[in-house]
Amino acid sequence: MSHQIITDLNNRYTAKKYDASQRISVDDMEIILEALRLSASSINSQPWKFIVIESDAAKQRLHDTFANKHQFNQQHAKEASHTILLAYDPEFTKEKFSKRLDAEVSSGHLAAENYDNFMGAYEFAEDNTDEHGYNGGWSKAQVYLALGNVLHTLARLGIASTPMEGVDSELIGELFHDELDGHVCEVALAMGYHKQGEDYNYGKPKARLARQDVITVL
Repeated sequence: MSHQIITDLNNRYTAKKYDASQRISVDDMEIILEALRLSASSINSQPWKFIVIESDAAKQRLHDTFANKHQFNQQHAKEASHTILLAYDPEFTKEKFSKRLDAEVSSGHLAAENYDNFMGAYEFAEDNTDEHGYNGGWSKAQVYLALGNVLHTLARLGIASTPMEGVDSELIGELFHDELDGHVCEVALAMGYHKQGEDYNYGKPKARLARQDVITVL
């Protein structure tokens, strides 16, 4: 099949070794961050916060979060050009949702007279909220929509990436407490350019199940 989308997805892979001397350009970072901002989410909830690790000081802090576990990913903290901490709001309240609706109205997407009616969409969150106000399972799922979106963006830009669930959420919560502002990070995304000759995953053919094994057309 010949199409740019398919080419992008065939070229995308999980980088295992980064060239610390190469940096993502300012222009490309602007595209990446705007793609993150434009990511889809259920009821346009956007129950997330994205922390971009760019400076040497921030990279050191991220490096320190691997002190107790997942050391196999620790190298990426300093060698990748950038890393994004994708964090979810574990208690996404109706009041927080109302701020999203304010943005809907101010952008012209939602007519002001439909504000109260659309507020009913918060039921999607309520259905996934326990008696303690926790709906992190639902809001975390939204973060993965943003992750998938930026993975394709990076593939289009020819930038390597490494999705990492192998992170220490507890230590990240401590060392990036102020930036997270109550959000929880359980997945991060390293980005940059692979180390020539040392990234063993580079250039290998895609290994996916056959279409008929995963897709049913009725």
